[in-house]
Amino acid sequence: MIDISNVILETENFILRPFEIGDLEDFYSYAKVEGVGESAGWNYHKSIDETKNILDMFINEKNVFALYHKTSKKVIGSFGLHKIEDFSLFQDYKDKNIVEIGFVLSKDYWGRNLMAEAVKVVCRYLFNDLNYDYIFAAYFEQNNRSRRVQEKCGFKIYKNDIYKINNKEYKSNYTILSKEYFNYIIK
Repeated sequence: MIDISNVILETENFILRPFEIGDLEDFYSYAKVEGVGESAGWNYHKSIDETKNILDMFINEKNVFALYHKTSKKVIGSFGLHKIEDFSLFQDYKDKNIVEIGFVLSKDYWGRNLMAEAVKVVCRYLFNDLNYDYIFAAYFEQNNRSRRVQEKCGFKIYKNDIYKINNKEYKSNYTILSKEYFNYIIK
């Protein structure tokens, strides 16, 4: 299990920190917008109670960063770190130290290169502080924003798969980034 409960990462625009109960309104503000969650594989939130339940899960599981935006002074996204337990898609890496990341950003902040900034600082933390060998991510084929973020950060296509949400199938592309390649391209 990855525990970020005592971790704070900082970039030019963000403070990445554990979620707090006081983040509820900010979290609900972006999670209730159609298209935000769906881009990451979850439905938009229909009530603040739904958001509260997920916020409680984030706090208890201790593996999701809140993306606190320094200028707006609001949480505008989330960044999850997930230890891979099912190696069915990652057979070639079952003997390696690997992790999967997932991220969401408020629609109001799309197209500003902010998420690439967050991905780079988290990858640096995972590779250099936690000593992971590889980081995996994924995006739905139609999600060009996530594809571009991952490309900008050095991720390469690893495998295609089908992801099911509410009985609908979506083509998903899994990407991979090695520690060596990241340290080579990101200074």
